[in-house]
Amino acid sequence: MATYNFTVVLEGDVDSNLDGLFEAGCDDATFGSVDGVPYADFDRDAGTFSDAIATAIRDVESVRGLRVRRIEPDDLVTTAEIAARLHRTRESVRLLAAGKRGSKPFPAPISHIRRRTRLWRWSDVAAWAGVDPETDAQLVAALNAALELREVSPAVRRIAESTVGYCRD
Repeated sequence: MATYNFTVVLEGDVDSNLDGLFEAGCDDATFGSVDGVPYADFDRDAGTFSDAIATAIRDVESVRGLRVRRIEPDDLVTTAEIAARLHRTRESVRLLAAGKRGSKPFPAPISHIRRRTRLWRWSDVAAWAGVDPETDAQLVAALNAALELREVSPAVRRIAESTVGYCRD
């Protein structure tokens, strides 16, 4: 078993549900909020990263009134975040993204193509760089997509629930 570190962004009143979260199995999380957005930092022991996240989602959402909105570290990254994760300078990443360095083409940004601060998928960059367990980045991307989809459509929600797990209104 390994310990996996990740953050879940939450929706709901965490402060009044701390006892319920502890009883639900979230005794391995630290809860807080940034600008009114609640989150939980988990250090969860599990057989796999997937199991760690799945059980965290299940445990949090077993508490009435709480929902998981996203998993972090997020798959969407800026050049600054890419630089931090690759242990490079921002300028080095900018040159790679501009095609002025590197032996293979840098992944294309997925959003904000005409803005100074563009966004890439970390799973694409990780695969390109050959770093980080690529499957972990892809898992976070897939789970965040499923968590988002369950919010936008009742039909899609049923599919997302069967993939991501039980959720309660």
